[in-house]
Amino acid sequence: MNENRRLADSDFRFMTVIWDNEPVGSMRLVDLCADALGWKKSTTFTMLRKMCAKGMAKNEHSTVTSLVSREQVRRTESERFVSETFSGSLPGFLVAFMDGKTLSDKEVDELKRLIDEHRKG
Repeated sequence: MNENRRLADSDFRFMTVIWDNEPVGSMRLVDLCADALGWKKSTTFTMLRKMCAKGMAKNEHSTVTSLVSREQVRRTESERFVSETFSGSLPGFLVAFMDGKTLSDKEVDELKRLIDEHRKG
């Protein structure tokens, strides 16, 4: 996912409706966005055009699907956040995130397992 695909909060909420329901008919998407986001038909179609222009979704024959996964977006946005806010330092992010929090033994074990899985060498 490149810079021109960066998502605002409303973009992410819209894409979540698509991810949770794809493939979805465009008129069904209008109904889903009305229920989930309180949007009108025109807002939904404006956002759909925007997401298609960004290369995030496609609308072919009134069937809407995503072109990038939720996981891709989360990974890219997380990397961007750590890079911009913590100069790319994952430990710096974790220190700030953990400030004042405690972890259960299960959470500590899970974090150790994840670190071991991603360790170089």
